[in-house]
Amino acid sequence: MRNDILILKYGEVVMKGLNRSYFDSLIIRRVKQLLAECDGSFKLDYSQSTLMIQGDDDADMEDAAERMKRVFGIAAVCRAWQCEKSLEAIQATVAEHIDELIGDAKTFKCDGRRSDKSFPLTSPALSAEVGGTVLSLKPYLKVDVKNPDVVVRLEVRDKYAAVHGGGEKGAGGMPVGSAGHGMLLLSGGIDSPVAGFLMAKRGLTLDALYFDSPPYTGEAAMEKVETLAKKLCAYCGRIFLHTISLTEIQETLMSVCDERLFTVLLRRFMMRLAEMQALDVGAAALITGESLGQVASQTLMALSITNSVPEVLPVFRPCIAMDKEDIVQISRQIDTFETSILPYEDCCTVFVPKHPNTRPTMERILEEEAKLDIEGLCKRAFETRRHKKIMG
Repeated sequence: MRNDILILKYGEVVMKGLNRSYFDSLIIRRVKQLLAECDGSFKLDYSQSTLMIQGDDDADMEDAAERMKRVFGIAAVCRAWQCEKSLEAIQATVAEHIDELIGDAKTFKCDGRRSDKSFPLTSPALSAEVGGTVLSLKPYLKVDVKNPDVVVRLEVRDKYAAVHGGGEKGAGGMPVGSAGHGMLLLSGGIDSPVAGFLMAKRGLTLDALYFDSPPYTGEAAMEKVETLAKKLCAYCGRIFLHTISLTEIQETLMSVCDERLFTVLLRRFMMRLAEMQALDVGAAALITGESLGQVASQTLMALSITNSVPEVLPVFRPCIAMDKEDIVQISRQIDTFETSILPYEDCCTVFVPKHPNTRPTMERILEEEAKLDIEGLCKRAFETRRHKKIMG
């Protein structure tokens, strides 16, 4: 029987009160979904804000560990070795895996944690005893309790003991579905997938809405957005991707309205349609990738005018205070950057005014909108809806 295991450490979920079991169940459900995609079978054991995963002889523990780092609600993922709850067993496990634990380090310390208080040694005593074992095996090592090259971690829990060299950072946040349901306005750019990721990290289940503009946008642009949605699914589990055509609206705006206000007028139509779609599927918030001052439609005045459109739902803009490099860094982390920069136009780039008005006023916007049949345009656009379930 193999003794390597995964230990998943919970994050801020541990601060929850009487409804803690609800958050735990969401994390465990997501973990099971991801493990089902790995080779082999797995057994889960949950106790003391920690989830232990044990695999059979055919289990791909490396693949499982990588997938666990994408589970929202998990703060750290540790690859460990399980053993009996005795000093002798812990020492033997350390000796068996000493090269993996120490590597080429010159200094170390042992960090013993005894959550099972019936264990005969205190945490400091356990650390000292096993530290002696390490020094007997690697006599060139020096103990450094403040800034060691490596830390040998020893955990004595209710049902087992474990040895590991520390965990890798998990996704953190709150489990998907714990905070409700949001509608992400997903374009083919860099920002909106990051916005979706950040809100999913706070517990939102995502639907996504993409606006196309045939014949000005083609299948390549649509495939690009589907790929971005699929990459988000690696964290979210699944996304229903909805598509609405803006062709008639865009052509009408270009022929009837002041070109300098085109972008803000179009954004207001997007918000109307997004709220309609969100309410239709039961989403309770809209999510955009807007960042203050990044483009003409994201100045403070333009955002204020856009923000006045939704009548019921709040608009979440998690990227609002980030600069572009912040957003790019996250997009690389979640593997959406290379897809986002593919040169396929979306509806936001086909009709771009040469000299957009960066200081629009509500009075001017309402004057331009008075020229339009807003209700009719929205109704006809809404009738073009298409839907697709995207899985990771």
